[in-house]
Amino acid sequence: MANNLLKGKKGIIFGALDEKSIAWQVAERCVEEGAEIVLTNAPVAMRFGGIQQLGEKLNAEVIPADATSIEDLENLFTKSMEILGGKLDFVLHSIGMSLNVRKKKEYTDLKYEWMQKTFDISAISFHKLMQTAYKQDAINEWGSILALTYIAAQRTFPDYNEMAESKSLLESFARSFGYHWAKKANVRVNTISQSPTMTTAGSGVKGFTDFFGYADKMSPLGNASSEACADYCVSLFSDLTRYVTMQNLFHDGGFSSMGMAPEILED
Repeated sequence: MANNLLKGKKGIIFGALDEKSIAWQVAERCVEEGAEIVLTNAPVAMRFGGIQQLGEKLNAEVIPADATSIEDLENLFTKSMEILGGKLDFVLHSIGMSLNVRKKKEYTDLKYEWMQKTFDISAISFHKLMQTAYKQDAINEWGSILALTYIAAQRTFPDYNEMAESKSLLESFARSFGYHWAKKANVRVNTISQSPTMTTAGSGVKGFTDFFGYADKMSPLGNASSEACADYCVSLFSDLTRYVTMQNLFHDGGFSSMGMAPEILED
């Protein structure tokens, strides 16, 4: 149900690949709530997903951008402000990729050049997009910047590999840059720690299907869906959450507060 929570607001959504991706769901909900958006993803992703079709559906421009490239990000923010007719009100960073995971490298036998690439794509890109927007003064006062993360930043999930450190770094950037954004223009910066979600990226993690079921049983409310995450993002982009910043917000059905669930012992 639409409530025009984002009426008149403008934003950029990073990372919509296909209908399974959280960013895709967020884009649809933002437009449903009255926002105008620009969609972006890495140039290579343009060949594999349906972002162009999503753009047509939502009447949103699609601008390819490598989030690790300052030049691409500068072009993205400049063009987005031209297309949308002014500064932005919200940005979603939904980006994560590990070559070590893709190549099935064990955590104790990682290739470090791949690890550095993982950090650049999955975490440093968040700082880069914020720094670029900061220098261009591209975000309106009381704007909102979000990134998607996972509880592996705080707890050990062996098969999550060095993506765990990536998420820790991502969350730290939100806290550190959140201070500077708040002082500059009352812009808030937060991360959402989402339940395991059946996305194209998430499904690539070893043993994901089994873990998805485990997390669902451990969470009193069950795993949060990508659609529910989109609702949460909308609330954090809206004016209803103006004083929430520099937080890592768990959206996981209660998983993060659980020690043990009887449902697990009954199996």
